[in-house]
Amino acid sequence: MMINITFPDNSVKQYEAGVTPLQIAQSLSSQLARDVLAASVNDQEWDLTRPIESDASIKLYKWEDPEGKHAFWHSSAHLLAEALQELYPGVKFGIGPAIENGFYYDIDPNGHSITAADFPAIEAKMLELAKRNEAIVRADISKEDALKAFGDRNEEYKCELISELEDGHITTYTQGAFTDLCRGPHLPSTGLIKAVKVMSLAGAYWRGDEKRNQLVRVYGITFPKKKMLDEYLAMLEEAKKRDHRKLGKEMELFAFSQNVGAGLPLWLPKGAALRDRLEQFLRKIQKQYGYQQVITPHIGNKQLYVTSGHYAKYGKDSFQPIHTPQEGEEYMLKPMNCPHHCEIFKTSPRSYRELPLRLAEFGTVYRYEQTGELHGLTRVRGFTQDDAHIFCAPDQIKDEFLKVMDIIFYIFKALDFNNFEAQISLRDPNNKQKYIGSDENWHLAENAIIEACEEKGLKARKELGEAAFYGPKLDFMVKDAIGRRWQLGTIQVDYNLPERFQLEYTGADNQKHRPVMIHRAPFGSLERFVAVLLEHTAGKFPLWLAPDQAIVLPISEKYNDYAYEVARQLTSADVRVTIDDRNEKIGRKIRDNELRRIPYMLIVGEKEAENGEVSVRKQGEGDKGTMKITTFAEEIARKVSNLE
Repeated sequence: MMINITFPDNSVKQYEAGVTPLQIAQSLSSQLARDVLAASVNDQEWDLTRPIESDASIKLYKWEDPEGKHAFWHSSAHLLAEALQELYPGVKFGIGPAIENGFYYDIDPNGHSITAADFPAIEAKMLELAKRNEAIVRADISKEDALKAFGDRNEEYKCELISELEDGHITTYTQGAFTDLCRGPHLPSTGLIKAVKVMSLAGAYWRGDEKRNQLVRVYGITFPKKKMLDEYLAMLEEAKKRDHRKLGKEMELFAFSQNVGAGLPLWLPKGAALRDRLEQFLRKIQKQYGYQQVITPHIGNKQLYVTSGHYAKYGKDSFQPIHTPQEGEEYMLKPMNCPHHCEIFKTSPRSYRELPLRLAEFGTVYRYEQTGELHGLTRVRGFTQDDAHIFCAPDQIKDEFLKVMDIIFYIFKALDFNNFEAQISLRDPNNKQKYIGSDENWHLAENAIIEACEEKGLKARKELGEAAFYGPKLDFMVKDAIGRRWQLGTIQVDYNLPERFQLEYTGADNQKHRPVMIHRAPFGSLERFVAVLLEHTAGKFPLWLAPDQAIVLPISEKYNDYAYEVARQLTSADVRVTIDDRNEKIGRKIRDNELRRIPYMLIVGEKEAENGEVSVRKQGEGDKGTMKITTFAEEIARKVSNLE
């Protein structure tokens, strides 16, 4: 029997029933067959060697695709487990998923001791097994047989997982002497794995429950070429140099104090000034687009967040309610700004003539992140969102989306985030009960986002089932200077909060209508954005944003007075300038201030003092010659006006 296979470009080819994705790849190109790592059939993950029995749509994934990496690293987790099974007989296995960069496996050592000193032996065993090129074979298995098979091996953790699964939907994967409970999909064989690195060990409670056994989590990463592993390890070394926690300390931007509390950053003067410039930068853009600034309290009545649904969603991750002297009265540190903005919308009757109403706030919110999850500025307990909420009619969504996209593109360009991807998250058409809102409104919102992306020429991935329950969204992922992906910028459509807060406006028909709410945050949070920007630029901020734009270096104490005169004139010209008047040799001052990443060093001595000049050195570029103080100030002003 012949079946029709539809490809992503909507072309259709016929194949014999039972054809596999790998055979389809071979029919298209021998190179594609060598490169393909995974597939999806009718938008379901599918092994390359699994037969297709009826008409279907297919997508083939290579290393460049997230789905390809996921299958590669998921299979590598099984390879790690197989190696551990051979090296440490009797070890018990928990779960071993692929993650953003590599994979891990949670294991119960069962009496064995595993340390970092064992990494080379584990890596060698993984490579030995990979070279055997063992086929990775999928099998359907009954619940009874699965419980017996894993029970006979005393795999208590696997048996617990199996007990919660539905019979008829259980699969295993086998390679060589290792069999694992798994949904898949996997690579056809282990031979595609050419480079291996065990990265680290950590403790992990079984199923995240601190009352259960603590397992050992072994992290690793693999690649189809050794060169890729070498490049990845070099990137990690560069990432250490760019660590925002290290740079933030060196540049005196922020600090943490246990006396203040974990996850609560203290912004030092230079960091506070940096934040202020980012805020002013965005405020200026928002003003051009018709946003109105609002300010809301840091706390709110608990009932506000019950109404919004945030208490149900964030209650466990929030600080405990604040009890006032009045019996039964409870307040909370706000986890989100949106409920407050809904209340601002309700302060007066609204007409369709007022829409879209754009409310913006740099609002600080609080969530109780677990201590082990805190990380510099990227995971904190108090953070400031560049939040805005647009209240509009359904037919205004597309235009508002286009305008928000313009803002995000402008910000990315100004800050040199030129390499980015976008994802449109849509609802699952086969599981509509997960979402709220009418089909008509969902159709309007999803089409508005898709059409907005098409109008902007933005190639965005569409992901079914990834929408929030209240509406579709568009997320932006940027690649930084060393190739890491960060999510910066999000636009979300929300039918939920207008419904929960009973928001209304009077339409042209003189009837009451429910507005749609668009959430947007180009930075996300100022804390996380500064962290990403620090690591992206290695602390070498664009001139308009740099905490200090220039530093004056007198070659000896004799010229300190002239150095202060230079600083005075530049400060009057709105140049941010500081002075290094230490009693050190000029070579030492230059070396020290290179590390401070100040864009310009202005060296002054006898000749410069006589002529009213400065000798200019640019960060990373060296000597730029001498120029008049006023000329240098004009040059800075010109570059700043161009957002250099």
